[in-house]
Amino acid sequence: MVDAFVRLVCPECTKEWQDNPADLQSLRSNFSCPDCHATRRLTEFMRTERDLEAVKQFQ
Repeated sequence: MVDAFVRLVCPECTKEWQDNPADLQSLRSNFSCPDCHATRRLTEFMRTERDLEAVKQFQ
């Protein structure tokens, strides 16, 4: 099995990181940046449309 990952970027501090889409919470839930702790909807942290689609497949 191939490991999946999505690229995330904080809209406030611009920190970039990767995470497993199966480990992420619901797209409509609040999510906090691990660096600056800015809290927004998880969808706002998705770097690309492909990343958003990958998370949708795992939910």
